[in-house]
Amino acid sequence: MSGNNINSVFYAGSYHPIQAGSIDGTDIHPHDNAICRALLCSSAGLYDPLGDPKAIGDPHCTVFVGRLSHFTSEDTLRKAMSKYGRVKNLRLVRDNVTGASRGYAFVEYETEREMRRAYEDAHHSIIDDHQILVDYNRQQLMPGWIPRRLGGGLGGKKESGQLRFGGRERPFRAPLRPIPFDELKRLGIPPPPEGRYMSRFQVPSPPRSKRCSIEKEENTRSRSWKHSEERTNKSSTMEKEEKHYRSSLEKEESHRKSSMEKGGRKRSFVDREESHYKRSTTEGEERSRSHKRSSTDKEESSHQRRSSKDKEKHSHHGHSKRSRRRERSSNGEDHYTDY
Repeated sequence: MSGNNINSVFYAGSYHPIQAGSIDGTDIHPHDNAICRALLCSSAGLYDPLGDPKAIGDPHCTVFVGRLSHFTSEDTLRKAMSKYGRVKNLRLVRDNVTGASRGYAFVEYETEREMRRAYEDAHHSIIDDHQILVDYNRQQLMPGWIPRRLGGGLGGKKESGQLRFGGRERPFRAPLRPIPFDELKRLGIPPPPEGRYMSRFQVPSPPRSKRCSIEKEENTRSRSWKHSEERTNKSSTMEKEEKHYRSSLEKEESHRKSSMEKGGRKRSFVDREESHYKRSTTEGEERSRSHKRSSTDKEESSHQRRSSKDKEKHSHHGHSKRSRRRERSSNGEDHYTDY
């Protein structure tokens, strides 16, 4: 076996005297005479767990309270156990002859929920300076149960040499040796649950009633139905939010488009104004340039006319001088001829 099994334990689901006397639940021979007596009672059917006329009430709502002080009264016990729920019935077991307390009692609660609360929280609590043991009603709920007075039971003291294992106080240890499955099967002893061991600090769960199982299933179904309904509501809410988000996006898109169209119309008006201004400015510049060109052309033409007149005057004056020079040269006197 692996080293992890050293700190692993398991609890008895049914009672077998030989297994109860084994520290790891794998013994196939009785260890003491009390186990032989319990085995005889079990095999011969000498003990009827349901035959006790004093055992009344619902066993699934009842807890066993052991290791009580012999001076603890019913009122003290009721007051202490009422911290965990509403006590419906309480029976402190007393000696038939002397009437003295035998140190254990049975406490019935109104509901199984309250019983489980006491089972978990009242264990190892202190009543009258005694640390009590709280367990479920194994007499009526554990298959094959044999009480302590017939050599069975659970727990015990080392001094007596009759320790019993598999209960809440002394669970079975995980086996460190090979498990004799064939011998255990032959004797009707349930084998250790390999791979499903528990820690010593885990609390074993008591048996549930059919009503509690049905209620648990109904609660599970109702929770699953509530979860499915919540998921449906959540999905519908998400769909609504998604629709709202899409509609808001569409509104924003339409608003953006309308604003773009308005802006486009404004821009088109501004563009027309700018183009008109540019055309007017260009036309004015062209007119000014054409006016400048026309004035320049006029100036050039007038200058050309003046220069042509000056050339004509100059050519006429030179011609008159030449003609006078010819006349003087021909006549030998000054003779002027006007032209």
